[in-house]
Amino acid sequence: MKARVVARLIRAGSARVRWRAVRDGQAAVRVAAVAAGLRTGVLVLLDALPDTTAGLARRGGWAEEPLLEAFLRMLSALGLVHAAQGRWHLTRQGRAVLADDVVRSSYQAFSGYHSGLYRDLERQLTGGAPRRDVVDHGELIARLSQAMDPFVTEILTAHLREHRPRRIIDVGCGTGGLLAHMLQVAPEARGVGIEQDPAAAALARATLADHAVADRARVVEGDAFRVLGSLEGEADWVLVANMLYYLPPEEQVALLRAVAARLRPGGAVLVISTVLTDSMFSRHFDLLLRAQQGRMALPAVPDLTARLRAVGLTPGTVLRIAPGQPVIAVVATRPGGRGR
Repeated sequence: MKARVVARLIRAGSARVRWRAVRDGQAAVRVAAVAAGLRTGVLVLLDALPDTTAGLARRGGWAEEPLLEAFLRMLSALGLVHAAQGRWHLTRQGRAVLADDVVRSSYQAFSGYHSGLYRDLERQLTGGAPRRDVVDHGELIARLSQAMDPFVTEILTAHLREHRPRRIIDVGCGTGGLLAHMLQVAPEARGVGIEQDPAAAALARATLADHAVADRARVVEGDAFRVLGSLEGEADWVLVANMLYYLPPEEQVALLRAVAARLRPGGAVLVISTVLTDSMFSRHFDLLLRAQQGRMALPAVPDLTARLRAVGLTPGTVLRIAPGQPVIAVVATRPGGRGR
């Protein structure tokens, strides 16, 4: 770049901030374009069969063939598809997007309700209805939560080998991956997964079957309070992962009390939660929760440990489990009894 062009850029304003704005804008376009490739079904159709633009338009039921051609060329610029011998094909990168559900759900969520929060914020600030993302996108939220599973499984493995539980409850089991992992680590245990969203509950049952642990577990669909109250017997180990903040603070206490009542003396609950910090994502997530129906909000660490103590549990050391992310894990035990 010529020196006079650089000088002109500097005089025009903040070059660094301008460059950041352009990069952020391009990233936003990429997220939206990939999500459109998933939402329209273009990528899935090409995964099943490479095709010409005209053939793809027929299969997808799309009338605007020139617009489809332009969209395919955009996806090609992103490295997801390529043209060869007159047909469009998925690239290795395109197949990877389809194969990894965390990748798929990330594009879908961040192009959808995560960014939709800001598109709708002015309407909501002027008295518009609160958001319904937690209700309307339960399955997608559960799928996106799988991104944290690798960090959680390491902690689960260590504690399960120490506690050797015989009965496990997973409150808000999502897609069932963590419940399946716990049953694999504790081969003598039986488990119950609780999931309110019907589509997520169906995914959890499929996950348990895929991991060959369905004979030792069941997924109960419904409200966590009701299900916990209906279960018989006591549990050795309860997991409450990435769901507590979907309840107002007083209901968080009530849920933890219901969990404590279900634990045997000496039993333990592992709570995984995003917490309130000054980081960008924490503040974004807290805003997203506060915009929902109900009075949801991220808990600060002192508030979370205080709620555990308020229901008679003894929290241990709070651990940060994801580098650079405001996600913590804390094990709290019910006093009494003897460890296994």
